[in-house]
Amino acid sequence: MDLLIDVGNTNLKWAPCKSGVVGEMRTLRHCGGLPIDLHAAWEQLASPERILVANVGGETLATVLQQACRAHWGIAPRFARTLAHAHGVRVAYQHPSRLGVDRWLALIAAHHACAAPLLVIDAGTAITYDLLLADGRHLGGLILPGVDMMRSSLIKGTRIPQVEPTETARPWASDTGAAIAAASLQAPAALAERLYGHLAAETGGIPQILATGGDAERLLPAIPCPSRHIPDLVLRGLARLGGESQPGSIT
Repeated sequence: MDLLIDVGNTNLKWAPCKSGVVGEMRTLRHCGGLPIDLHAAWEQLASPERILVANVGGETLATVLQQACRAHWGIAPRFARTLAHAHGVRVAYQHPSRLGVDRWLALIAAHHACAAPLLVIDAGTAITYDLLLADGRHLGGLILPGVDMMRSSLIKGTRIPQVEPTETARPWASDTGAAIAAASLQAPAALAERLYGHLAAETGGIPQILATGGDAERLLPAIPCPSRHIPDLVLRGLARLGGESQPGSIT
């Protein structure tokens, strides 16, 4: 059994993986460290053969994670890193290392999950959009602040009274709190729809949206395009990387 770990800007996700099949994913906020609840959960796990990590949470968290893995199982974790071309995906960035490893792994998993032009959305602390052709060519992407970041930055940067945003199913609102909440979903949804249209025109096909990240469930209903929610997309990419590791992809 391998242990797969996805360290984001806010959350840490993990799941066991056996014979390339990813098990149940669990999630905790890490707040720049490893919470006590995580240690308690890991104490219930069987000792893994390998620990594979996708980390965009920074070097400090990587060091703490290394210490925790050695303390629990006596194993040093191995960290994935972005390559220009691997597992059928060719990265568009001139400097591939600048593409977050979580985005790269999501592209790898998406490419093997769906044989179509893809718009891959990771709706977390930031919302990332990546366009992928059916042959694995990455066209590039865009990055927006995440839903909560949009809301908090608007409050901090204006004289709008401090109000608690209230979710609304409508694309507009008649109250300040609801207006902030609706806009913070409609704006990234509108960008997704726009990119979807460009991808359809570019390819002449019918693209698919694959979405992951903590806010995917509340964002997808606002996007009127064919879509699938895959919460463990990054971990699936990590599993594929571990199953068919290419030189330099895991250190």
